[in-house]
Amino acid sequence: MRPSYIASLLALGLTAFHASARDSNEVVSAERQDPAVSTAVRQAQAGLTEFLALAAKPPANTSGFKVQVMAEDSNGIETFWITRFRPLEQGFIGEVANQPRVVKSVTWGQPLRFTREQITDWGYLKNGRQVGSFTICALFKEMPAEQVEYYRSQHGFDC
Repeated sequence: MRPSYIASLLALGLTAFHASARDSNEVVSAERQDPAVSTAVRQAQAGLTEFLALAAKPPANTSGFKVQVMAEDSNGIETFWITRFRPLEQGFIGEVANQPRVVKSVTWGQPLRFTREQITDWGYLKNGRQVGSFTICALFKEMPAEQVEYYRSQHGFDC
């Protein structure tokens, strides 16, 4: 079973944080069937309607709204964080916010059309702390402790 690249930590949309000690495009891979990741995707999808409503009219104490979208081409499957997204008549469009590692039909910064069904996660900052980003939290279990602590301290994760 080939791994799919579930999360690229660069694309958390956290440009407000400036910590340069780490690679800003770190990738964590996981099997699509990983139970923790599957649970995280279900959790994100359960709250997607509320998230999209909030993103459409963000409160003053929120920023950095993003969705994680699964894409596939002949090279494999990968998820991308998408920022500056907006609804279309059918689906959504937004900007790819991380460097592709597997899927070659997508490039960093390109506009990408996607459907609600392709959304595997979502997140934003509220009062400087992460809300959502369920797949990232699930992947913390597979990451070295110092890497997890870096993301908690520099990017506002409480999970």
